[in-house]
Amino acid sequence: MTLALTDVSKEYGQKLALDGVNLTVSPREFLCVVGASGSGKSTLLSLVAGLMMPTTGEITVDGHPITGPGPDRGLVFQNGSLYPWRTVERNVAFGLELLALDTAERDRRVDWYLAETGLAGVRRSLPRRLSGGQQQRVAIARALVCEPDVLLLDEPFGALDVQTKEDMQLLIRQIWLDTGTTVLMVTHDVEEAVFLGTRVVVLASDPGRVAAEVRVPLAEDRDLAVKRTPAFLALRASVEDMVRCGVTR
Repeated sequence: MTLALTDVSKEYGQKLALDGVNLTVSPREFLCVVGASGSGKSTLLSLVAGLMMPTTGEITVDGHPITGPGPDRGLVFQNGSLYPWRTVERNVAFGLELLALDTAERDRRVDWYLAETGLAGVRRSLPRRLSGGQQQRVAIARALVCEPDVLLLDEPFGALDVQTKEDMQLLIRQIWLDTGTTVLMVTHDVEEAVFLGTRVVVLASDPGRVAAEVRVPLAEDRDLAVKRTPAFLALRASVEDMVRCGVTR
C-alpha cells in the first residue's frame, strides 16, 4: 500500500489551511506529522480519511483516488468516539458488520484484536466502565479489526495522563510490529513523534506546508529507555527547532 498526496491544498472560505503538500507514505511505514497550531495537521488527516476533499491536488492509495471514507483506512480520534450503548466487543465488531464476512471470521478477528489490545477481560463491559486508556484501546481495535491498509491516528493519546500515554505508545508500536499496518499519525508532541515514528514530517504554519522530513534512525524494537539516550534527545531537539522555525517563517 502506497499513500500519496500530490500538490494538495485545502481552503476554508478565504483561509488557506494547506498549501501544495506533496507526501508519500510507504508500505509498513510509521509516519508521524508534527507542527504548531495552524499547520493543518488534522486537516491533512481528514483529507486522507476522505472526510473532506482537497480544494486542489489529489490523494491516492495505490494509484486510486480517495473520494470518501473507506475500509482501506481506519481512523482513531483523540476522544475515541465509542458507541456508549455497545459493549467493548460490539464496539470493536461494528465495522465488520458492514463487510461480507461469515460469523466465524468476524469472531476470530474480534477475539484476536481484543487480545492484541489487552481488552479480552473487559469485552462485555460498556465504555462508561472503562478508563481513558482502555477506551482508546477499544477505538484502536475497532479501527484495526477491518484490517485496513493504513491506520490514521489523530492525536489519539493527547488527553491521557503521562503514564497511560506512554503505555499506549508502547501498545501502538507493538501492534504496528505485529500487524505490519502502515500508520499515519498527527501529533503536537515531538517526543511522541520521534519515539513512535520511522519518519517525522514537520509542517510549517499559515498556511500548512511541508517544512522538513526527518528519518528516525532508532532500533525498531525500541522501548521507553531510548527516550533518555543522547541520540534520542538530540533528534527531539532538532525536530523541535524545525517546528519553531516553521512557525516563524
